[in-house]
Amino acid sequence: MTQVAEPALQSSPARSQAELAYGLLVDKITTLELEPGRLLLDRELTEQLGVGRTPIREALQRLSTEGLVVHYPHRGMAVSEITAIGTRDIYEFRSLIDGDVARLAAQRANAQEIKDLQQIAANLEHEARDGNPSTYVQLDREFYGLLGKACRNRHLEETLPRIFNLHLRLWFYISKMKDDWRAMALAHSTMALNVADAIAKRDASAAELAIRSYVLQRQKDMRVLM
Repeated sequence: MTQVAEPALQSSPARSQAELAYGLLVDKITTLELEPGRLLLDRELTEQLGVGRTPIREALQRLSTEGLVVHYPHRGMAVSEITAIGTRDIYEFRSLIDGDVARLAAQRANAQEIKDLQQIAANLEHEARDGNPSTYVQLDREFYGLLGKACRNRHLEETLPRIFNLHLRLWFYISKMKDDWRAMALAHSTMALNVADAIAKRDASAAELAIRSYVLQRQKDMRVLM
């Protein structure tokens, strides 16, 4: 029994370190602190993040599967570039996936989930007016996580977090280019309020339209900037 239990106990801290490294890297990449095209060297990341090389390598492999990091032969890992075609693909996929999730959530969400979605949307609006980007992004993750749960489709729920990070980086890119994250946050919180309200009314079409219209508007913003 002891021989079986020990590996599990030993692997838990390693997993925690890998999760920590992943979270720190996601934050730095999506907020553009680690800019597109930046080479990601193990030694530098270890010093910056205070995490060992093995957890960092595991995190980089995970980010590679998500599209935030790419591997160049003979060069190593680097933050993926933001390109016109890549941006188009992200927004097209996001408009379809998010629309389906919102539509299904309007049909399947329970009363508590609806209440929570409305509360998080209200909190997003408050943070957009008087808060900071870090807290806003945390609330936004909660909103999309709950939306995914409420749609009652495991595959859609598992897809949302991966595409969320890619879209979040573009959101920060637009905010940086426009030099006005608060205006972007207010537009996004308005969408969240509209989606939550439509779900509360069981209006699947309105929920789908609200989120797809928002995503397509961000796509237009990127076309102007690129």
